[in-house]
Amino acid sequence: MNRERLVIPVLVIVSLASLIAACLLGSTPLGPGRVIAALFGFADAGDTLVIWQIRLPRALAAFIVGAALGASGAALQGLLRNPLAEPGVLGVSASASLGATFALYYGFAALSPWALPAAAILGALAATALISFVAIRTQSVVTLILVGVGLSSFAGAAMSLLMNLAPNPFSLSDMINWMLGSVANRSFDDLKMATPFLFAGLIILFANRRGLSALTLGEEAASGIGVDLRRLRIAVVTGAGLTAGAAVAIAGAIGFVGIVAPHLVRPFVAHDPARSLLPSALLAGIILVLADIAVRVLPTSSELKLGVVAALIGAPAFAWIAAQRRAASD
Repeated sequence: MNRERLVIPVLVIVSLASLIAACLLGSTPLGPGRVIAALFGFADAGDTLVIWQIRLPRALAAFIVGAALGASGAALQGLLRNPLAEPGVLGVSASASLGATFALYYGFAALSPWALPAAAILGALAATALISFVAIRTQSVVTLILVGVGLSSFAGAAMSLLMNLAPNPFSLSDMINWMLGSVANRSFDDLKMATPFLFAGLIILFANRRGLSALTLGEEAASGIGVDLRRLRIAVVTGAGLTAGAAVAIAGAIGFVGIVAPHLVRPFVAHDPARSLLPSALLAGIILVLADIAVRVLPTSSELKLGVVAALIGAPAFAWIAAQRRAASD
């Protein structure tokens, strides 16, 4: 019980510490005094520029993306009752990436800085609308997953086609960079574009968290105590779609953190999906901020992509989770 009460305060403190560390560390480390002075407008123009235009927006972008993926992953794992579920399983992340790739291919991204995130969010909304329609028409969770897998496969094939037909190497490079995932050069304007969708999705998820707790008893028991399963599926899918779309709009394709963070949090909240939403969001945000710090300080000839580092960390964790689940079922 004590650790359940402590988990959120501890994660909040670590979240703030990771954001501060992201402002301190980089190719040129800044001391705490210089960072504090820059944050409050007392530093020279160079330090102020580094903190307010480069490091702080980038750190906040990493944290927001992680929080979006962590919360949506926890909600989908509760809805589908599968610890390996995450936004990608319903095709939302792939569809958002397809929207961004479409904007890059046809040159819309060059017309306005808002075009790329807007296209990603539209792709996520389209996928969410389709999955929500399926959720209305069927009572089967398996059908929902299969449609999501099919949608994800189609979006992946369409992205491969666009990259294959890229009109020039520069467009192809932009598409590949987007698919690898990164928060480099993100600004507060990028966050403003995606934040309304993120908040809308989080509000929907948290408003329906009690239904996720009821689902741990089984669908029949949950229905027996008054949970509208169809409405719950639509709400959770919509909320997860909005949050995942906002994440992709900011950073491109980032995988695995939506699976790993909820799994790590679950033992500390008595395996209750409702109580895992906020801790999963905080932990996933911390993971991505720390991963992005590693991206910036590693002595490589060119900066690694955040999505690559997240996959290098998350893929072994994903395999371990799957192995543990198989061992438990045997």
